[in-house]
Amino acid sequence: MIFVTIPAHNEAGTIGVLLWKIRNVLGEFGRAYEILVLDDASTDGTGEVLSRYRRSLPLTILRSEARLGYGGALERLLREVVARSRYPKRDAAVTLQGDFTEHPSDLVALLKVFEGGADVVAGVVQGARGKAPWGVRLARWAAPRLLGSETPPCPVSDPFSGLRVYRVIVLKKALRTAGEASLLGGNGWAVNVRLLETAVHHARRVEEVPLELRYDLRRRKSRFRSWQTLWSLAGMKGKLDWSLEREGS
Repeated sequence: MIFVTIPAHNEAGTIGVLLWKIRNVLGEFGRAYEILVLDDASTDGTGEVLSRYRRSLPLTILRSEARLGYGGALERLLREVVARSRYPKRDAAVTLQGDFTEHPSDLVALLKVFEGGADVVAGVVQGARGKAPWGVRLARWAAPRLLGSETPPCPVSDPFSGLRVYRVIVLKKALRTAGEASLLGGNGWAVNVRLLETAVHHARRVEEVPLELRYDLRRRKSRFRSWQTLWSLAGMKGKLDWSLEREGS
């Protein structure tokens, strides 16, 4: 089973089209899948848009009345996947944004690498269609310099991208280790870095696949805050451990 997780806050303009594109892509791929969307206290009609797709898609809608933010919403979705998965050693959890910046057409390439035996498959940004917001371009330049020596040991060349595939057993082990504590405190790229860093401790093989961001499809202004993002990453300096699990450990 492929579980596609999407945190969504005020994405009424894109979430319906995104869901339909996922249906087309994964329908052609020919694997069983389920889409889980967390409506994170949206006020723009996102919930109403989602409800229209319940009958035509394998869709589960979660709702938070209080704003969780990206990290909190993603963690709740991943915990839900772990609870639902019947075959965690075979099942996949996909993390995908709801604003269409990450395109569902890239999913097949990541899933094929996953099916080839990888426990974590990370999308690595190597280009974009449309012009990225100035703050994103600034952060893309500054983030690896800020982390400095933290990034070379990283098993992928882009630890900031959010489009990834995780073997569910990896997430299950990570959540078991965290217990009742929050696994993904924070927001933005810091969440993506933390989730990757946590997951690799329970993975034996990590791979990456190039992807292209789609700023040309975004229908709202970017909510990305470069200085807040860089400040969160700065708090990780000296605290990251990228060691992978080894056979027999």
